[in-house]
Amino acid sequence: MLQHLLETTLRQTMNRLVRPALHPAIPVSVQRTLISQAYRSSIPPRGCRFQADTLAGRPVIKSSFGQATRGAVLYLHGGGYIVGSAATHKGLSGHLAKASRCMVVALDYRLAPEHPFPAALDDAEAAWQALIEEGFAPEQIGIAGDSAGGGLAISLAMRLRDRNQPLPASLTVFSPWTDLTQETLYSPTCEPVLQARWTAKAATLYAGEESLRNPLLSPIFGNFLGLPPLLIQVGSQEILLNDAERLASAARAAGVKTQFEIFNGLWHVFQVHSGQLHRATAAVTSAGEYVRRHLPG
Repeated sequence: MLQHLLETTLRQTMNRLVRPALHPAIPVSVQRTLISQAYRSSIPPRGCRFQADTLAGRPVIKSSFGQATRGAVLYLHGGGYIVGSAATHKGLSGHLAKASRCMVVALDYRLAPEHPFPAALDDAEAAWQALIEEGFAPEQIGIAGDSAGGGLAISLAMRLRDRNQPLPASLTVFSPWTDLTQETLYSPTCEPVLQARWTAKAATLYAGEESLRNPLLSPIFGNFLGLPPLLIQVGSQEILLNDAERLASAARAAGVKTQFEIFNGLWHVFQVHSGQLHRATAAVTSAGEYVRRHLPG
C-alpha cells in the first residue's frame, strides 16, 4: 500500500516539476539548473563512495560500493544531449555500482547546443579508450546509459565495431532514445516526464547540420550485427516505449543476445528512484546482475 502511494506521489512530482521544466520555450541554461535541482531527490545508497576525477580530459564521477570486482561500467547520462551531468546521476550510478559490484564511471560529455554532434560521441569513445589505457580489459567493461545516454551507448558500440576496436562486455540501457526523427513516438495515456516538443528541439540542437537519420545519432537506423549482449529497460508510460521495442526487435534480428523488460505503469528512467521505489530498485538490481553476468570469471 505504501509503495503504491509512493509511486503515485513520484508520478505526480514528475508531472508537476520535471515535465514543465522540459519545455522548448525555457532556455537551456535554465533547464540545466532546474533539472539539477530535480535530481536531488535521486539518492545514492548509503555507503557508496564517490570520487571526482577526469578521463580523457573530461570530468567523471567514479562510484563504488563495498568490495568491487575488477569490472567497470562506463555510464552515459541522459538529458536529451542538452542537460544532465554525472552529478545529476549520482543516485542512479551509485545504485548501479552497488548492484553490479563494479566501479561505475559517469562521464560528463560535452553538451549541445554549445557542442553539437559528434562531441558527445567523441567524448564517450575517448573515455572508453582511456579506461582501457588505465588497465581495464575491454571484456571487463560494460557500457550503460539512460535516455539520450542509452542511445549514445548503442552508437558508441556501433562506432567501435565499425573501427575494428574491441567491444564492451555488455550494453545496458534505460529508456533509450534511439530515433531522433521521432517518426514513431509512442502515445501513452499518461506521460509524466517527457514532452515531444522538447525532445524534438533537443534533437535539432544536438544534430546541428547532421541528418537525424544518421545511425550514430539515431542508432535504430544502424547495423546491429556483432554488438555485445544488450539489456533494455523501459516504462509503459513514456513516449520512448516504441524506441525501446524497435531497438529490441532490430538487435534480435541481427543475432544480438537481447533482454527486454517493460515495467507497466512506470515512467521515463524511473530507475532514478532506486532505493525508494521498490520496482525501481528491483530494475537496477536486475541491471547490475546483467552487467556482472557478462564479466569474465
